[in-house]
Amino acid sequence: MLTLFTSPGSCGRASHIALEESGLAFEIRRIDFAAQEQQSTAFLKINPKGRVPALVTDHGTLTESPAILAYIAQSAPQARLAPLDDVFAFGRMQAFNAYLSSTVHVAHAHGRRAYRWTDDLAAMEALKRRVADNMTDCFELIEEAMLETPWVMGETYSIADPYLFTMAGWLESDGIAIAAFPKVHAHYKAMMQRSAVQRALAGEKSS
Repeated sequence: MLTLFTSPGSCGRASHIALEESGLAFEIRRIDFAAQEQQSTAFLKINPKGRVPALVTDHGTLTESPAILAYIAQSAPQARLAPLDDVFAFGRMQAFNAYLSSTVHVAHAHGRRAYRWTDDLAAMEALKRRVADNMTDCFELIEEAMLETPWVMGETYSIADPYLFTMAGWLESDGIAIAAFPKVHAHYKAMMQRSAVQRALAGEKSS
């Protein structure tokens, strides 16, 4: 049994959706950010980074979304969540996920966790003011050069899709209309029709 530690609306949503798609046995453990549960002694024993997602497996704990998503895809080859038989295509998918993790997520985080980069209040406000522009730049690149259709990798759905869906869902809160990116918007709407996505979102509300 896999156990995913996550929080509603966080980047852990992508791993939750992937698990719903995979057919693997799993359970969800919600981490309450409002109560600072991610910094609790109990959770820090699971993930010393104090962040979600964290996936507890029979072999140990995995952290970082790209690693967790790849693990899920490789653990459930029958679900066809990654191009496991095409080394180059798998690398392309991982490059897309790495961009979301290292660049898009960081751009978004400047608006909510600017304290990670500075303790100067004026600098924090300056970082927050840049969020909409930086996220727009990121999604323009995704729209114009990275996103194939109908899915990230083209005709074949993969673990890159729930990851993009999760971050596209942050755009409105960053002051950006998702409709400004037609391909991204169409992808988001297509994702919302998937039963695995609907189950994951319902699970966030009930957990």
